[in-house]
Amino acid sequence: MAQFDVAQRRALTDAPSEELANEFLWKTYRWMSIGLGATGLTALAVSGSPALTALVFGNPFVFYGLLIAELAMVAIFSVKVGSMSESAAITTFLAYSVLNGLTMSFIFMVYTASSVTQVFFISAGSFAGLSFIGATTKRDLSAVGRFVTFGLFGLIIASVVNIFMRSPALYWLTSYAGVGIFAGLTAYDNQRLKTMFAANGERGNLALRGALMLYLDFINLFLFLLRLLGKRR
Repeated sequence: MAQFDVAQRRALTDAPSEELANEFLWKTYRWMSIGLGATGLTALAVSGSPALTALVFGNPFVFYGLLIAELAMVAIFSVKVGSMSESAAITTFLAYSVLNGLTMSFIFMVYTASSVTQVFFISAGSFAGLSFIGATTKRDLSAVGRFVTFGLFGLIIASVVNIFMRSPALYWLTSYAGVGIFAGLTAYDNQRLKTMFAANGERGNLALRGALMLYLDFINLFLFLLRLLGKRR
């Protein structure tokens, strides 16, 4: 913890480290954007193909198998990314992005294309603003990170419970809570990545690890905003 605090002070106060950390963050954003692009193109391709749509959503075993595979890939990547070669880390990250696009294609079936586009740009603007705050603020966001992390566990539990309850009130409550939680995580994760870079440099494929972190923040922020603002077909 002491080492983390020292690194965080360096990341927040040391000008040369600040410049290097910002360069690192831009690299991380580029990889995140490539992942989002792969997800979006895959989702569009699946939603526009009746054969692919039937393959992914026509059989519950296929759909839930894909979801389980996504969770497994995230878990494996998070644990093993530090020991992977850069090419293996890139391949895994992109494979996950494409796999996620397969399951996320449902949004084009549930929501109108115009509302998906509108919410995407709202999410992108919100994400950019929150990232800027997290990357530039001199305030330690560790307390925010702890709060939203605990909130995330509560959100997961409430969402699972509502699968069975099907409560409209709980649906809207979790939607608003989801936006707040992933907004907080976006700012916190940006600052945390700068701190990690200040402590150890770009070791263990840190840019790709960070890209996955921010990718997940963006995707979840987008999905919860879509639940609130999207227009259903």
